[in-house]
Order: sequence, then C-alpha cells, then structure tokens
Amino acid sequence: METIQTADAFKALIEDIKKIDGYRDPLAFGIARVDLGQLNVDKSLQATYPIINWDENFGSAAVFVKALSEQGINVDFSQTEVVCNINLEFLKSCLNAFTPFADEAYGDAHKNIQVVSALYTQLIENGMIEGEYKVTFIYDDAALKSVEATYLKLYAISQAKVGLREICLDGAFGALPNVAWSNGQPIELDYLREFEIELKLANEFPHIDFVDKFPRFLQHIIPADNTRILDTSKVRFGAQLAAGTTVMPGASYINFNAGTTGVSMVEGRISSSAIVGDGSDVGGGASILGVLSGTDGNPISIGKNCLLGANSVCGIPLGDGCIIDAGIAILEGTKIAIHPEELKKIMDVNTNMRMEGEIFKGKQLAGLYGIHYRQNSLTGEITASRSTREIKLNADLH
Repeated sequence: METIQTADAFKALIEDIKKIDGYRDPLAFGIARVDLGQLNVDKSLQATYPIINWDENFGSAAVFVKALSEQGINVDFSQTEVVCNINLEFLKSCLNAFTPFADEAYGDAHKNIQVVSALYTQLIENGMIEGEYKVTFIYDDAALKSVEATYLKLYAISQAKVGLREICLDGAFGALPNVAWSNGQPIELDYLREFEIELKLANEFPHIDFVDKFPRFLQHIIPADNTRILDTSKVRFGAQLAAGTTVMPGASYINFNAGTTGVSMVEGRISSSAIVGDGSDVGGGASILGVLSGTDGNPISIGKNCLLGANSVCGIPLGDGCIIDAGIAILEGTKIAIHPEELKKIMDVNTNMRMEGEIFKGKQLAGLYGIHYRQNSLTGEITASRSTREIKLNADLH
C-alpha cells in the first residue's frame, strides 16, 4: 500500500476499499496474539487482544481488509466471522495507510495504530511464528466457530462494550479447547499426555493451576481502580464487573456472561446469565441460579439495593429493594405465604400487580419490588412481606 500523506487521502482510500464487491463493515474486529498448541501447532488455544473494536473504527477495519488483500488474502464478507494470519508486510501496509495520524497515536487516541506500530516494532526485533498473530472480524452476531472470535466476544462483555446477555455466545463451549492453565498460559492436555514421562523425569512437568476452556478474568482484563477481586479463581473471563464491585474469597464466584451493573458486594455465586444491580449484596455462600440450574431457562436479574442472605438461593428475578433471608431458597415453584395486609403493602409499591389469595408460587412474584422473603422458624413456612429495611453497602469498602 502506498504511503498516505493526508487525512483527505485516507478518507478517499477508505471509500475506495468499501467499493469492494460485497464489502460490509464488521460488527467487531481486532488483532490478537494467539497461543498455539504445543503438540498440534496449528491449533489455537487462546487469543489475547490488546484492543478490540465493537461497532466502531470502521476505517481501521477497511485498512486491515486492504492490507490482507495485498498479501493475497481476500476476506469473505458473507461469513459470520473471519480469522486471518498476519505478517510484517500486512503491518507495514497498515502503517503506510495510517501515516497521517501516526503522530497523534498515543494515550487514548488511535489505539489500532498503536497496536499495529507496537507489533511491527516487536516483530522486527524478535521475529514471529506463523499463525502467532491474527486479525479477526465478526460480521454477524451468530453462533461462534473459532477460538479467536469467541475471545473477541468475551472481551466485549468483560470490557462492557456490550451489556450482559446482549450478544450470542452459542457455540463458545464447542469452539474453545479444554486446556491446562499454568501461570496464565494454556497447555494442550494431549501434549502433557504425550510427553508425561519425559517431562516428569526431567522435572519439567508444569505446575497446573486449573483445567478449563475459559481463562480467568484477571488474565485478560484490567479492572477499574475501585474494583477488588481477592482471589483470581473467583471470576471467569467473560464476566462483567462494574466499578466498585468487591469479590471476596471463599464461596464467591462469577461465571461468564454474568456480573454486576454497579457497586456490589459479592460473597456468593453469580451463575451464568445472572445480573446483580447497583448497591446489592450477595451474602456469603448465597447462590443465584443460572439458566441451566432450575430457572426453567429464565435468566435472573437482581435489582438495586437487594440483599441475599448467607447460604440463600435465588431462583427468580428480584426487583429493587428485596431481601432473601439467610439459608432459604426462593425458587419458581416455592410456595410463599403472604398475609392480606402485607399483600396490600406490596401492591402499593408494585402498581401493576393485581393478585388475590394468600399462597403464591415464587414465579408469580418474580421481578416485584420491596419484598422481604423469610421463613417462620416455628412452622417452616416461607413468607413474603413488605421490606422495611434499606440496604446500604459500606461506602468505605467500595
């Protein structure tokens, strides 16, 4: 690609590239460093993106497409996702196109140029392995096929480029290989089995931290300054943590495509697809069920300023200001008694609620505001009443 000298010339270049037959802007794209298999060297184990683009920076995407075409790689725009190897010539072509903006590429400006420039310098100094660096394009929010596209979507969730439960993650488990993780690096299980004898005799068998398809959140994401994760194993990559979230050690866990939307205390389990609202407290050992664990496929959202007591189980969505007392389970089929005077108070704050009777299933109360779920210690009966407590997190801790 010839060196572009002015911003107008760059604009003209992009317009020309977009005339390519079938061209369309990607939903997402980025350049990744890919960890390849130790035994199967053409197998991708993990993709690390210094920067991802989600529905933005289409000029950079066009430049990447053009640079690929100059290396004889034509992007198939009809595919839902495209993954291509890149080399020094690709990077040089991109830098030639980005010349008008090179001096501005620092800090938060022109991050794609910064990635290309840093990688070009690195490869000039150290060389590269075929397939170690790739560019990924996602054209449709469809079921996932590759490791690279799966990681790009997980980045988008964990970096809050998209909201929880807003994008398709179908196919992710099939796309990602199950690997051994050692000091943040993935190792093929087939490789460990193949060379187990030699590695152990040479005292080179790695210390395995865990075995999973997903890495840990902190292996890829830098959290906000006032976000605390006290045990790296407690948050899976693909989770989303709002600033001010504290994840304590012990029984806490946040799965992928789950997390918090505001300042929260997490000492329990937030299963996949579960969302916890601002100011809420998930008590020690409490569990919010995921879509595969008893919610009849209905994802659970916990409202603002809610409290899930220690070792409680929540299987229904909660509106703002709700409390589930310690040790009890509120599921879709749980029979819950509401005395008439309490039912009236609950309806006063849930103006769309029109219910009669004294015994309800948990599913009937899903999403309602200001309810306190208790268990009568004498009879064992589960009851609901209008909550009179205001849930406030300790501001010094968040």
